[in-house]
Amino acid sequence: MKLIRTTITFLCALGALICLSPAAKAQETSPYSKFGYGSLGDNATSTQRQMGGTGYAMHSGRQINAMNPASYASVDSLTFLFDIGVDVTRYTRKDATGSQTDWGGGIDYVTMLFPVSKTIGVSAGLVPFTSVGYAFGSTIENGYSSHQGSGGINQLYLGAGITPVKGLRLGVNISYLFGNICNDVLATSSNGISAVFEQMMEIQDYHLRFGAQYTCNISHKHSVTAGVTFEPGKSLLGDTYVVKYLQNSSATPDTIAPGVVSLKNNFSLPSSWGFGVAYDFNNRLHAELDFTYQPWKKAKYAQIENFSATRIDDRWKVAVGASYQPDPRGSYFKRMSYRAGAFYNRDYIMVGDNHVRDYGISCGVGFPAHSSKTIINLGFEYKQRQATPNPLLKENYFNLTLGVNFNGTWFYRNKLK
Repeated sequence: MKLIRTTITFLCALGALICLSPAAKAQETSPYSKFGYGSLGDNATSTQRQMGGTGYAMHSGRQINAMNPASYASVDSLTFLFDIGVDVTRYTRKDATGSQTDWGGGIDYVTMLFPVSKTIGVSAGLVPFTSVGYAFGSTIENGYSSHQGSGGINQLYLGAGITPVKGLRLGVNISYLFGNICNDVLATSSNGISAVFEQMMEIQDYHLRFGAQYTCNISHKHSVTAGVTFEPGKSLLGDTYVVKYLQNSSATPDTIAPGVVSLKNNFSLPSSWGFGVAYDFNNRLHAELDFTYQPWKKAKYAQIENFSATRIDDRWKVAVGASYQPDPRGSYFKRMSYRAGAFYNRDYIMVGDNHVRDYGISCGVGFPAHSSKTIINLGFEYKQRQATPNPLLKENYFNLTLGVNFNGTWFYRNKLK
């Protein structure tokens, strides 16, 4: 009965958070998210963000790693994991007109992981695929225009990992992509006439991610793990359209030709590759180097009434991170985990002939709960983004991340006294 009650509690909590997350999810404020599908996510939990966003080669029986589904096979046979993350962001942007500071935040992700046999682990959760959030103004001929956007693509996934032979883990995530991306332009002429042009993109599709990891034990305390992930490219499913609203008018909005356009064969996602290598020492030290490559040049992004005027280029990212726990069985401070990392990312979007890039550093601490195996992960991240070779707009982010990794015991019965 205890097992049934625990199962129902976790599933109800997951269902409630999935319903709430699209409305309350953390959004990254950035005018650069106006282009393409917005700012991309990497399926990283708070623990992984504290390590520069690494994870392709990470495998642990006490952490959820949605970056590589092969890692699910490492879950302990009596363990149920439930991880939820939130963040708070302080954002500052600088350009030729001055600087502006803003705040944002909310739920970042919800994940769970449990074993179904000694060699198979299953995970499910909700993580951001892309995020859109911006508001800025600009002058136009004989008037002024303001731009704002919101939304993004959510990723609800179910995945499984298996250990077919010792040291080798294989896994797959099957995801449901859903969400709306809204981009608005308010044009006001010098004579006071105003109109709102709005592009809405509605996405409902599936997505696949395959993963593999292989661990080589150098000695009793030393091991090296190589990890790889692959996401096949595909045409997106859904619709997009542009409508025009006349300001202070009760008239029905006009859908601008060519009307509703199917995303299929007009918009697509590229294939994606992730590579990682990690070194582990005695369950205390984990150090990892990751590389991500996405050939966005091969993806389709159609131009719809000049609203989707976006140039895209291949994306690549390098990340490095480490975690250290002095003594898993020692005093409280020795059982704490200390993490740090850094990354460099050349994004897929371009502004004119300028590439957009961002780089940052991160750190964090994992605080073990006194009465359970639950870990509270508190992290800090600094990131800078700008275009190159013409800087255009310089953005600085300071993120405070908080993740709670609930670790429960399943399939265990206390002995009768």
